[in-house]
Amino acid sequence: MIHVLIAEDMHLIRGALVALLTSEPGIEVVDQVARGDEIVASACVHRPDVAVLDIALPGMDGLTAATELKRRLPSCKTVILTGLGTPSALRRALDADVRGFVVKDAPAGHLAQCIRRVMRGELVIDPELAVAALGTASNPLTERELEVLRVAAEGATVAEIAQRLCLSSGTVRNYLSRVLTKMGARTRIEAIRIARESGWLWQEDGHTVGVLRGRARW
Repeated sequence: MIHVLIAEDMHLIRGALVALLTSEPGIEVVDQVARGDEIVASACVHRPDVAVLDIALPGMDGLTAATELKRRLPSCKTVILTGLGTPSALRRALDADVRGFVVKDAPAGHLAQCIRRVMRGELVIDPELAVAALGTASNPLTERELEVLRVAAEGATVAEIAQRLCLSSGTVRNYLSRVLTKMGARTRIEAIRIARESGWLWQEDGHTVGVLRGRARW
């Protein structure tokens, strides 16, 4: 019997996942949680074989929880379930030693199949997404440049960016200018669009996230 923990904050989706996996022979859902910061505590009590984690959770995102879960309960394998199937999200998952990466629009039986394959020691990732991750250009921005662009993506003015990051307005303009040059963009809006399409910025749980060489910056 494969014991599974599910972490998903949307009640209807979580209920559907529990019903789906409960109907599968050889799989038992031992617990379900709605927050990322509840995952490790639940896993330490119920000792699941596999944790199925949504990538965007309140309290702690799924990939941060996966890293902590690997440290506290190394026998538990992690499968990430997400609607955000971007190459940079996949790279973050691999950095967190996630063993499976499933997008939410996959066929219904794919998750159970993924869980079984992960238990056999396989790394389960959609081939097209894996190829895209390998072929995606690395982020050319420095950590500070990405931070400035992240705040700009939230609609902040130059003055507001300067206040939030404790910089002068002139310094913020210099950072934005370098961002446009590096990205080949003509405007700040175009730079934000390019960064989002490239997977360097995305929305999770109401916040804009910036990814620098595979690491998340909140």
